[in-house]
Amino acid sequence: MRVDAQPAFVLHARAWRETSLLVELLTRDHGRVGVVARGLTHAKRHPLRACLQPLQSIRIDYMPRGELARLLHAEASDAAPLLTGDTLMAAFYINELLLKLTPRNDPLTTVYELYARVRDELRLHDSLGWTLRRFERDLLDVLGYGLPWGTTADGEALDPSARYRLDPEHGPIRDPRRGIDSVTGAALLALAEDRFPGNDLLPELRQALRDVLASHLGPQGLRSWGLLGELARIKPRDRP
Repeated sequence: MRVDAQPAFVLHARAWRETSLLVELLTRDHGRVGVVARGLTHAKRHPLRACLQPLQSIRIDYMPRGELARLLHAEASDAAPLLTGDTLMAAFYINELLLKLTPRNDPLTTVYELYARVRDELRLHDSLGWTLRRFERDLLDVLGYGLPWGTTADGEALDPSARYRLDPEHGPIRDPRRGIDSVTGAALLALAEDRFPGNDLLPELRQALRDVLASHLGPQGLRSWGLLGELARIKPRDRP
C-alpha cells in the first residue's frame, strides 16, 4: 500500500547503479525504511537528490516493495543543520548507531522523536559529550535495552562515592576493586536524574555506555568509534 506525506529524516544515502541512490530513512510512523531513488542524474531530479542528504528532514511518498521501497516523491521540510568538525562527526555517529540498532519497517515513533530532539540539540553546540550520553541512554531505553541507571542490579540505591561495573543485561554492579572500566555512582546518578555530571565524570559515562552498546552491536562495533579515536589522537578535545 502506498505511503504518502510521511515525515522522515535521512540517515544515509549511497550511490546505486549509475543514476540512483539507496537511502536509509527514519520515518515517523514506519520506523527505519530503505528506499531506492531512481533517475537522479536528470536535471529535473536535482532538487530531489539535494534533499536526500543525511540529517535532512523531509516528507516522502513511497511504495513498499519487500526489503527496499520505491521512492516516489520527497521534499525538504526544513533546512538541515549546518554542522562541522566534532559536531558533524557526532551526527554521523548517531546515524550509524540507528542504522545498526534499529530494524527496518518496525514502527518506532519514540525513536523518531528522540532523533528530532538530538538533531535540534546538535545545532545549539552545547556540551557535545552530554548530548550524546543522553541520546545513548534514551535510545537504549526505547529499544528495550535500558538499565536501572540509578540503582544497582539488586535494586539498592547507588553510593555516589563507590564505583560500579555497568553490566549490559542487569545494570550497575558494585566493583570493590575499583577497576579502570568502572564508573562512579555519582556519574550514574547524574545520568539517571538527567543532570549534567560535570566534565570530569563525562569520560566515565562515555566508556560505560559504549561497553553496553557494544554488547548489543556485536563484534564489528561502529566505524564511527574508530574515526573518533583517530581524531582524539590528533588533537585533544572534549571527546564525543
